[in-house]
Amino acid sequence: MTTLSEAIRTTPAKPTGTTKPTQPADPATSRLRRHADGMAVASFILGLLGTLVLNLLLGPCALVLGTLALTRGTTRRGRALLGLTLGATDLLLLALLATTDGTVSWHLGG
Repeated sequence: MTTLSEAIRTTPAKPTGTTKPTQPADPATSRLRRHADGMAVASFILGLLGTLVLNLLLGPCALVLGTLALTRGTTRRGRALLGLTLGATDLLLLALLATTDGTVSWHLGG
């Protein structure tokens, strides 16, 4: 005759169903998110550089990369938004330079 403690030891344990095992993230999703994070950083850097040089070229690039990063669900949302802001600032700076000086580049002095 088996006792209750022996029956418990020999009965296989069943999962309770309250805890789910962690499943690894989908590799395609994580790869796209990494690309989106890279786009957010690139948008920020290009927008920052565009305020100093080549704002006609780097401003729109920053705007496009920032928008793509946000639509692809980046985890670096703040950096993508900064890239968008700096890209727009680049284009506004270009318009300001073109109207005041008649040029599309910085110059110091008179």
